[in-house]
Amino acid sequence: MNIGLPWSAPLAGRLDEHVVESEALRGNPLGDPHQRPLWVYTPPGYEGGTDRYPVVYTLTGFTGHVAMWRNRTPFRQPFLETADAVLSSGSCPPVILVYVDAWTALGGSQYVDSPGIGRYHTYLCRDIVGWVDRHYRTQDDPAHRAVMGKSSGGYGAMVTALWRPDLFGALATHAGDALWEVCHSPTFPALVRTLRDDYGGSYDRFWADFGSRVPLSKDTDADLVEIWAYAAAYSADEDGHVHLPFDTATGAVIPEVWDRWLAYDPVRIAAARPDAARGLKAVWIDAGTRDEWYLDLGATAFRDALLAAGLPGERMRFELFPAAHGGIDYRYPLALAWLAERLDA
Repeated sequence: MNIGLPWSAPLAGRLDEHVVESEALRGNPLGDPHQRPLWVYTPPGYEGGTDRYPVVYTLTGFTGHVAMWRNRTPFRQPFLETADAVLSSGSCPPVILVYVDAWTALGGSQYVDSPGIGRYHTYLCRDIVGWVDRHYRTQDDPAHRAVMGKSSGGYGAMVTALWRPDLFGALATHAGDALWEVCHSPTFPALVRTLRDDYGGSYDRFWADFGSRVPLSKDTDADLVEIWAYAAAYSADEDGHVHLPFDTATGAVIPEVWDRWLAYDPVRIAAARPDAARGLKAVWIDAGTRDEWYLDLGATAFRDALLAAGLPGERMRFELFPAAHGGIDYRYPLALAWLAERLDA
Protein backbone atom coordinates (compact mmCIF):
# COMPACT_ATOMS: atom_id res chain seq x y z
CA MET A 1 0.00 0.00 0.00
CA ASN A 2 1.63 3.26 -1.18
CA ILE A 3 -0.21 5.84 0.92
CA GLY A 4 1.55 8.98 2.06
CA LEU A 5 5.01 8.30 0.67
CA PRO A 6 7.23 11.25 1.63
CA TRP A 7 9.19 11.28 -1.63
CA SER A 8 8.23 12.99 -4.84
CA ALA A 9 6.55 10.94 -7.52
CA PRO A 10 7.37 11.22 -11.23
CA LEU A 11 4.88 13.21 -13.26
CA ALA A 12 3.15 11.73 -16.26
CA GLY A 13 2.95 15.22 -17.75
CA ARG A 14 5.69 17.83 -17.94
CA LEU A 15 6.41 20.72 -15.59
CA ASP A 16 8.32 23.65 -17.11
CA GLU A 17 9.89 26.24 -14.80
CA HIS A 18 10.29 29.69 -16.29
CA VAL A 19 11.17 33.20 -15.20
CA VAL A 20 8.88 35.84 -16.71
CA GLU A 21 9.62 39.55 -16.85
CA SER A 22 6.61 41.70 -15.93
CA GLU A 23 6.36 45.28 -17.08
CA ALA A 24 3.37 45.73 -14.76
CA LEU A 25 5.54 44.96 -11.71
CA ARG A 26 8.58 46.95 -12.80
CA GLY A 27 9.22 49.69 -10.23
CA ASN A 28 6.47 48.50 -7.86
CA PRO A 29 6.25 50.45 -4.57
CA LEU A 30 7.46 47.59 -2.37
CA GLY A 31 10.58 47.04 -4.45
CA ASP A 32 9.62 43.44 -5.18
CA PRO A 33 11.20 41.81 -8.24
CA HIS A 34 9.53 42.26 -11.60
CA GLN A 35 11.03 38.99 -12.77
CA ARG A 36 8.90 36.17 -11.42
CA PRO A 37 8.96 32.39 -11.48
CA LEU A 38 6.20 30.79 -13.49
CA TRP A 39 5.50 27.07 -13.64
CA VAL A 40 3.54 25.59 -16.53
CA TYR A 41 2.31 21.99 -16.52
CA THR A 42 1.46 20.34 -19.82
CA PRO A 43 -0.50 17.07 -19.75
CA PRO A 44 0.47 13.78 -21.37
CA GLY A 45 0.06 14.02 -25.13
CA TYR A 46 1.02 17.68 -25.36
CA GLU A 47 4.61 17.09 -26.47
CA GLY A 48 4.95 16.38 -30.14
CA GLY A 49 1.32 17.22 -30.84
CA THR A 50 -0.49 20.08 -32.54
CA ASP A 51 -3.71 20.30 -30.49
CA ARG A 52 -4.54 23.39 -28.49
CA TYR A 53 -5.58 23.09 -24.86
CA PRO A 54 -7.75 24.91 -22.31
CA VAL A 55 -5.78 26.59 -19.52
CA VAL A 56 -6.35 26.78 -15.76
CA TYR A 57 -4.43 29.40 -13.78
CA THR A 58 -3.72 28.50 -10.13
CA LEU A 59 -3.30 31.24 -7.50
CA THR A 60 -1.75 30.79 -4.06
CA GLY A 61 -3.19 32.08 -0.80
CA PHE A 62 -1.75 34.79 1.41
CA THR A 63 1.98 34.23 2.11
CA GLY A 64 2.00 31.69 -0.72
CA HIS A 65 4.58 31.61 -3.50
CA VAL A 66 5.09 29.29 -6.41
CA ALA A 67 7.67 27.04 -4.70
CA MET A 68 5.08 26.08 -2.06
CA TRP A 69 3.48 23.71 -4.57
CA ARG A 70 6.29 21.27 -3.78
CA ASN A 71 5.55 21.30 -0.03
CA ARG A 72 4.61 17.87 1.30
CA THR A 73 2.41 17.23 4.32
CA PRO A 74 2.27 13.84 6.07
CA PHE A 75 0.31 11.16 4.22
CA ARG A 76 -0.57 13.48 1.34
CA GLN A 77 0.80 14.29 -2.07
CA PRO A 78 1.17 17.93 -3.13
CA PHE A 79 -1.15 19.41 -5.73
CA LEU A 80 1.57 19.12 -8.39
CA GLU A 81 1.14 15.36 -8.14
CA THR A 82 -2.59 15.11 -7.46
CA ALA A 83 -3.27 17.43 -10.41
CA ASP A 84 -1.02 15.31 -12.61
CA ALA A 85 -2.81 12.18 -11.43
CA VAL A 86 -6.27 13.42 -12.34
CA LEU A 87 -5.14 14.90 -15.67
CA SER A 88 -3.23 11.79 -16.70
CA SER A 89 -5.87 9.29 -15.59
CA GLY A 90 -8.16 9.86 -18.53
CA SER A 91 -11.02 10.66 -16.14
CA CYS A 92 -11.21 14.25 -17.40
CA PRO A 93 -10.08 16.18 -20.48
CA PRO A 94 -6.49 17.47 -20.49
CA VAL A 95 -5.69 21.09 -19.70
CA ILE A 96 -2.58 23.20 -19.31
CA LEU A 97 -2.12 24.18 -15.66
CA VAL A 98 -0.28 27.41 -14.80
CA TYR A 99 1.13 28.10 -11.33
CA VAL A 100 1.34 31.86 -10.73
CA ASP A 101 3.65 33.62 -8.26
CA ALA A 102 2.31 36.85 -6.70
CA TRP A 103 4.37 37.09 -3.49
CA THR A 104 5.10 40.57 -2.10
CA ALA A 105 7.21 41.93 0.74
CA LEU A 106 3.97 42.06 2.75
CA GLY A 107 3.18 38.41 2.07
CA GLY A 108 0.65 38.76 -0.72
CA SER A 109 -0.93 40.96 -3.36
CA GLN A 110 -4.61 39.94 -3.41
CA TYR A 111 -4.18 39.95 -7.21
CA VAL A 112 -5.35 43.56 -7.44
CA ASP A 113 -3.82 46.73 -8.83
CA SER A 114 -2.92 49.06 -5.97
CA PRO A 115 -0.52 51.97 -5.46
CA GLY A 116 0.38 50.35 -2.13
CA ILE A 117 1.68 47.06 -3.54
CA GLY A 118 1.82 47.15 -7.33
CA ARG A 119 -0.21 46.17 -10.38
CA TYR A 120 -0.77 42.49 -9.72
CA HIS A 121 -4.11 42.30 -11.53
CA THR A 122 -2.46 43.66 -14.66
CA TYR A 123 0.50 41.35 -14.09
CA LEU A 124 -1.77 38.31 -14.06
CA CYS A 125 -4.16 39.29 -16.83
CA ARG A 126 -1.76 40.94 -19.25
CA ASP A 127 1.76 39.75 -18.56
CA ILE A 128 1.19 36.16 -17.43
CA VAL A 129 -1.79 35.24 -19.61
CA GLY A 130 -0.17 36.91 -22.60
CA TRP A 131 3.13 35.11 -22.04
CA VAL A 132 1.47 31.70 -21.70
CA ASP A 133 -0.61 32.21 -24.84
CA ARG A 134 2.51 33.15 -26.80
CA HIS A 135 4.61 30.21 -25.61
CA TYR A 136 2.09 27.35 -25.38
CA ARG A 137 -0.61 25.89 -27.58
CA THR A 138 -3.57 27.34 -25.72
CA GLN A 139 -7.19 27.85 -26.63
CA ASP A 140 -6.92 31.55 -25.99
CA ASP A 141 -10.50 32.57 -25.35
CA PRO A 142 -12.52 32.89 -22.12
CA ALA A 143 -14.62 29.80 -22.80
CA HIS A 144 -11.46 27.73 -22.41
CA ARG A 145 -9.66 29.68 -19.67
CA ALA A 146 -10.25 29.37 -15.90
CA VAL A 147 -8.69 30.67 -12.71
CA MET A 148 -8.67 28.86 -9.36
CA GLY A 149 -7.24 29.29 -5.88
CA LYS A 150 -7.67 28.94 -2.14
CA SER A 151 -8.13 31.66 0.50
CA SER A 152 -6.59 34.85 -0.97
CA GLY A 153 -6.03 32.81 -4.13
CA GLY A 154 -9.74 31.99 -4.15
CA TYR A 155 -10.41 35.69 -3.71
CA GLY A 156 -8.16 36.40 -6.67
CA ALA A 157 -10.05 33.83 -8.73
CA MET A 158 -13.42 35.40 -7.94
CA VAL A 159 -12.52 39.01 -8.66
CA THR A 160 -10.34 38.25 -11.68
CA ALA A 161 -13.12 36.34 -13.44
CA LEU A 162 -15.65 39.06 -12.61
CA TRP A 163 -13.40 41.93 -13.66
CA ARG A 164 -12.10 40.26 -16.82
CA PRO A 165 -14.84 38.15 -18.41
CA ASP A 166 -13.09 38.81 -21.72
CA LEU A 167 -10.25 36.60 -20.45
CA PHE A 168 -11.72 34.13 -17.94
CA GLY A 169 -14.95 32.21 -18.36
CA ALA A 170 -14.71 29.95 -15.31
CA LEU A 171 -13.39 29.91 -11.76
CA ALA A 172 -12.94 27.76 -8.68
CA THR A 173 -12.66 29.23 -5.20
CA HIS A 174 -11.78 27.21 -2.11
CA ALA A 175 -12.55 29.18 1.07
CA GLY A 176 -11.95 32.41 -0.82
CA ASP A 177 -12.11 35.74 1.01
CA ALA A 178 -15.65 37.10 0.73
CA LEU A 179 -18.26 39.00 2.74
CA TRP A 180 -15.91 41.50 4.37
CA GLU A 181 -18.11 42.37 7.36
CA VAL A 182 -18.02 38.72 8.42
CA CYS A 183 -14.49 37.61 7.55
CA HIS A 184 -12.45 40.78 8.21
CA SER A 185 -14.05 43.25 10.59
CA PRO A 186 -14.32 40.79 13.55
CA THR A 187 -10.51 40.69 13.69
CA PHE A 188 -10.10 44.45 14.17
CA PRO A 189 -10.68 44.71 17.96
CA ALA A 190 -8.06 42.08 18.77
CA LEU A 191 -5.53 43.87 16.57
CA VAL A 192 -6.20 47.13 18.38
CA ARG A 193 -5.57 45.47 21.75
CA THR A 194 -2.28 44.04 20.49
CA LEU A 195 -1.18 47.38 19.10
CA ARG A 196 -2.14 49.10 22.37
CA ASP A 197 -0.58 46.59 24.75
CA ASP A 198 2.57 45.69 22.81
CA TYR A 199 3.32 48.61 20.51
CA GLY A 200 1.89 51.76 22.08
CA GLY A 201 -0.87 51.83 19.48
CA SER A 202 1.63 52.18 16.64
CA TYR A 203 1.92 50.01 13.54
CA ASP A 204 5.33 51.62 12.91
CA ARG A 205 6.57 50.16 16.19
CA PHE A 206 5.19 46.79 15.21
CA TRP A 207 7.04 46.83 11.89
CA ALA A 208 10.26 47.89 13.61
CA ASP A 209 9.92 44.97 16.04
CA PHE A 210 8.90 42.55 13.29
CA GLY A 211 12.00 43.39 11.29
CA SER A 212 14.33 42.99 14.27
CA ARG A 213 13.63 39.30 14.96
CA VAL A 214 12.51 36.06 13.40
CA PRO A 215 9.33 36.90 11.44
CA LEU A 216 6.08 35.34 12.67
CA SER A 217 7.73 34.28 15.95
CA LYS A 218 4.96 35.97 17.95
CA ASP A 219 1.41 34.64 17.92
CA THR A 220 0.07 38.08 17.06
CA ASP A 221 2.31 38.66 14.04
CA ALA A 222 0.26 36.94 11.37
CA ASP A 223 -2.95 38.91 11.83
CA LEU A 224 -1.13 42.24 12.07
CA VAL A 225 0.80 41.56 8.87
CA GLU A 226 -2.25 40.25 7.04
CA ILE A 227 -4.57 43.14 7.78
CA TRP A 228 -1.89 45.68 6.89
CA ALA A 229 -1.31 43.88 3.58
CA TYR A 230 -5.03 43.95 2.86
CA ALA A 231 -5.10 47.67 3.60
CA ALA A 232 -2.18 48.16 1.20
CA ALA A 233 -4.23 46.34 -1.44
CA TYR A 234 -7.64 47.92 -0.82
CA SER A 235 -7.13 51.36 0.73
CA ALA A 236 -3.81 52.91 -0.31
CA ASP A 237 -3.63 56.39 -1.78
CA GLU A 238 -1.95 57.14 -5.10
CA ASP A 239 1.22 58.12 -3.22
CA GLY A 240 1.26 54.70 -1.54
CA HIS A 241 0.04 55.87 1.88
CA VAL A 242 -1.89 53.02 3.52
CA HIS A 243 -5.12 53.71 5.40
CA LEU A 244 -6.39 51.21 7.95
CA PRO A 245 -10.16 50.63 7.97
CA PHE A 246 -10.42 50.96 11.76
CA ASP A 247 -9.45 53.39 14.49
CA THR A 248 -6.27 52.10 16.17
CA ALA A 249 -7.46 53.39 19.56
CA THR A 250 -10.97 51.90 19.63
CA GLY A 251 -11.28 49.39 16.78
CA ALA A 252 -14.27 51.28 15.40
CA VAL A 253 -14.63 51.03 11.63
CA ILE A 254 -13.74 54.21 9.71
CA PRO A 255 -16.62 54.46 7.22
CA GLU A 256 -14.83 56.20 4.36
CA VAL A 257 -11.95 53.70 4.43
CA TRP A 258 -14.21 50.72 5.01
CA ASP A 259 -16.22 51.71 1.95
CA ARG A 260 -13.03 51.44 -0.10
CA TRP A 261 -12.57 47.89 1.22
CA LEU A 262 -16.18 46.96 0.49
CA ALA A 263 -15.70 47.88 -3.15
CA TYR A 264 -13.29 44.91 -3.37
CA ASP A 265 -15.65 42.39 -1.76
CA PRO A 266 -16.46 39.73 -4.38
CA VAL A 267 -20.03 39.48 -3.08
CA ARG A 268 -20.53 43.14 -3.91
CA ILE A 269 -18.56 42.92 -7.16
CA ALA A 270 -20.86 40.11 -8.34
CA ALA A 271 -23.89 42.27 -7.58
CA ALA A 272 -22.34 45.30 -9.30
CA ARG A 273 -21.33 43.33 -12.42
CA PRO A 274 -24.36 41.13 -13.17
CA ASP A 275 -23.49 40.70 -16.85
CA ALA A 276 -20.07 39.28 -15.95
CA ALA A 277 -21.55 37.14 -13.16
CA ARG A 278 -24.31 35.50 -15.19
CA GLY A 279 -22.00 35.04 -18.17
CA LEU A 280 -19.61 32.72 -16.34
CA LYS A 281 -19.42 29.28 -17.93
CA ALA A 282 -18.56 27.34 -14.76
CA VAL A 283 -18.15 28.25 -11.08
CA TRP A 284 -16.91 25.96 -8.29
CA ILE A 285 -17.37 27.28 -4.74
CA ASP A 286 -16.51 25.38 -1.58
CA ALA A 287 -15.38 25.95 2.01
CA GLY A 288 -15.08 24.16 5.32
CA THR A 289 -17.92 24.49 7.83
CA ARG A 290 -15.40 25.22 10.62
CA ASP A 291 -13.45 27.88 8.73
CA GLU A 292 -11.84 30.22 11.27
CA TRP A 293 -12.64 33.29 9.16
CA TYR A 294 -16.23 32.18 8.48
CA LEU A 295 -15.47 31.82 4.80
CA ASP A 296 -18.17 29.18 4.55
CA LEU A 297 -20.57 32.06 5.12
CA GLY A 298 -18.69 34.13 2.55
CA ALA A 299 -18.94 31.23 0.09
CA THR A 300 -22.69 31.07 0.65
CA ALA A 301 -23.04 34.82 0.13
CA PHE A 302 -20.99 34.68 -3.07
CA ARG A 303 -23.12 31.83 -4.37
CA ASP A 304 -26.28 33.78 -3.63
CA ALA A 305 -24.91 36.92 -5.31
CA LEU A 306 -24.12 34.99 -8.49
CA LEU A 307 -27.54 33.38 -8.56
CA ALA A 308 -29.22 36.74 -7.92
CA ALA A 309 -27.27 38.16 -10.86
CA GLY A 310 -28.77 35.46 -13.07
CA LEU A 311 -26.07 32.77 -13.23
CA PRO A 312 -27.88 29.51 -14.07
CA GLY A 313 -27.60 27.10 -11.17
CA GLU A 314 -26.52 24.24 -13.42
CA ARG A 315 -23.27 26.10 -14.15
CA MET A 316 -22.32 26.10 -10.48
CA ARG A 317 -20.95 23.52 -8.03
CA PHE A 318 -21.38 24.61 -4.42
CA GLU A 319 -20.35 22.53 -1.43
CA LEU A 320 -19.69 23.01 2.26
CA PHE A 321 -17.75 20.21 3.90
CA PRO A 322 -16.52 19.46 7.45
CA ALA A 323 -13.12 21.17 7.71
CA ALA A 324 -11.34 24.26 8.97
CA HIS A 325 -9.45 26.73 6.76
CA GLY A 326 -6.24 24.73 6.44
CA GLY A 327 -5.57 21.27 5.09
CA ILE A 328 -8.14 21.37 2.30
CA ASP A 329 -5.73 20.84 -0.58
CA TYR A 330 -7.46 17.54 -1.36
CA ARG A 331 -10.29 19.63 -2.77
CA TYR A 332 -8.12 21.17 -5.51
CA PRO A 333 -7.97 18.20 -7.92
CA LEU A 334 -11.74 17.74 -7.57
CA ALA A 335 -12.32 21.29 -8.74
CA LEU A 336 -9.67 20.99 -11.44
CA ALA A 337 -11.34 17.93 -12.96
CA TRP A 338 -14.76 19.59 -12.79
CA LEU A 339 -13.43 22.72 -14.53
CA ALA A 340 -11.60 20.69 -17.16
CA GLU A 341 -14.84 18.96 -18.16
CA ARG A 342 -16.57 22.29 -18.70
CA LEU A 343 -13.69 24.06 -20.41
CA ASP A 344 -13.61 21.22 -22.92
CA ALA A 345 -17.32 21.46 -23.71
